[in-house]
Amino acid sequence: MKLHELKAPEGATRAPKRKGRGTGSGNGKTAGRGHKGQNSRSGGGVRLGFEGGQMPLYRRLPKRGFTNIWKKELTGVNVSSLNIFEDGATVTVDMIEASGLANGATHGIKILGNGELEKKLTVQAHKFSKSAVEKIEAAGGKAEVI
Repeated sequence: MKLHELKAPEGATRAPKRKGRGTGSGNGKTAGRGHKGQNSRSGGGVRLGFEGGQMPLYRRLPKRGFTNIWKKELTGVNVSSLNIFEDGATVTVDMIEASGLANGATHGIKILGNGELEKKLTVQAHKFSKSAVEKIEAAGGKAEVI
């Protein structure tokens, strides 16, 4: 079977409603829009969130807080997940991303201290938690900030 030979099973699809095709169709003349009014006109209707002149919900609700547009999102990687690398290896950011531990790391990687490290590794990352540095050094490795 090829991609162009694929077909929906019998009865899975339904023909679209053909509006405005005569009175016998059941959807003729006004085509289900009713008589007169804003929504019956072509190009008619109101914008998203419009409540007929009443103060809309998005303006009635209080605005709270603030979003920092310069925020740097760091991707956390636990110390225990670094056990997949060979003993004595230098673990770089590229190696961590290639192994799938930090998918979509946009602004950097932070090594977190969750779990245990059984291998002596030199880990290079953008940030480290205190407990992660302690565990890496306790295993005989080094934590290098890049």
